[in-house]
Amino acid sequence: MTSRVTTKLVRVEAYAAEVEVELIAGDAGWPPYLSVRDAEKLDDVREALREGDLELAARMSRVFRLTPIEA
Repeated sequence: MTSRVTTKLVRVEAYAAEVEVELIAGDAGWPPYLSVRDAEKLDDVREALREGDLELAARMSRVFRLTPIEA
């Protein structure tokens, strides 16, 4: 098995978070998958953003505030 680190985006309302996760590629020809720990990390970041706990989300990821622009 091989693995590589990549970034997943989580978006909730006016916030987005970049979460570093490890994709695991098996030898059986299946597409890369997340470990249970990384899947739970994505869920935890999403939940923290939903609850407005930006400090907790920022401990696990890079958090951004999305602002619309005038075209």
